[in-house]
Amino acid sequence: MAVFDLTDDQHEFRQVLRRFVEDRIAPRAADYDEREEYPAESFRAMCEMELPALGVPSAYGGQGADTVTQALAVEEVARACASTAVTLLISKLGMLPVMNFASEEVKQTYLPRIASGEAQASYCLSEPDAGSDVASMSTRAVRDGDDYVVSGTKYWITNAGISDTYTVFAKTDPSAGHRGISCFLVEKGWGVKVPKLEHKMGLRASPTGEVVFDEVRVPASHRIGAEGQGFFIAMHTLDRSRPTVGAQAVGIAQGALDYALSYVKQRRQFGHPIAEFQGLQWMLADMAMRIEAARGLVYRACAVVDAGDPLGELSSLGAMAKCFASDVAMQVATDAVQLLGGYGYTREFPVERFMRDAKITQIYEGTNQVQRVVISKRLLG
Repeated sequence: MAVFDLTDDQHEFRQVLRRFVEDRIAPRAADYDEREEYPAESFRAMCEMELPALGVPSAYGGQGADTVTQALAVEEVARACASTAVTLLISKLGMLPVMNFASEEVKQTYLPRIASGEAQASYCLSEPDAGSDVASMSTRAVRDGDDYVVSGTKYWITNAGISDTYTVFAKTDPSAGHRGISCFLVEKGWGVKVPKLEHKMGLRASPTGEVVFDEVRVPASHRIGAEGQGFFIAMHTLDRSRPTVGAQAVGIAQGALDYALSYVKQRRQFGHPIAEFQGLQWMLADMAMRIEAARGLVYRACAVVDAGDPLGELSSLGAMAKCFASDVAMQVATDAVQLLGGYGYTREFPVERFMRDAKITQIYEGTNQVQRVVISKRLLG
């Protein structure tokens, strides 16, 4: 069996989840987007379905689902509302360093709260002048007895102000470049400030903002991994999260195609449904082929995560999955707008939202230009 084949249980899970999303998530998506409001009711509905528990090991109150199943869940939610899907992605991103590198005490304290939906997490890596160039970050963490004092500003932080914990990367040895970066888990109530939220083109229901740490005291027990291990932890984490961003992109693309298909079957021109016009049929066929190719690549990358990356290919394969799927999402969503014509350009129909949401998947968790650098380095050895 190919590593990316779905099991019968996963096919059944998709069917159950699709009905849930259509009933509980889709009806609210446009309104949350229009009002730029965090999708609280949709998140609560996902907690009822125990979706936040999927990515948390069973030893800490989660379901311990494999990464393919988690990707499937993200895809199905994103098919209706990409902003709601982000609430699953970001807490998993924020907790991956905890799962893989934190002390048992920290795991026992925070992972059960994430699994239940009682708490959410954010991942604080990017800065105003340190996006793709992580090593140039300026946030500092200075040891002071049993604490670290963290000072600096992080930017483009998903779920800013909503999250209860922030996984923060800061320099403990500024002279050591990327080898001087360490990782910390910081609670919101310790002095985390969110002075600004962005008004975005897409993912408007997912808050993105500036997060400021002004001499925030963090117990040394909340350092994740060893001093100087932060850069490795950050890259290790992104390698394992990028395939699920690809899953979000696949979901956006599938939602756009599904709506376009229903539209062209009903819309009539020159006395016929426009679905009968060969030029449009070929557009739809290309959209479907690209989505299926992206889905296969995403699931394969997720399967490699589950297998423990035995061939050391995950960095490149995860970059391929994220890059290809997000490019597909942008192209398919744009084609869906084209198929709806003037209607597609209005907010009365969801395809313009899919197009706006698709764009960010080409940018966050490493731009697609950076993904191509990662892939080419692997190819060239």
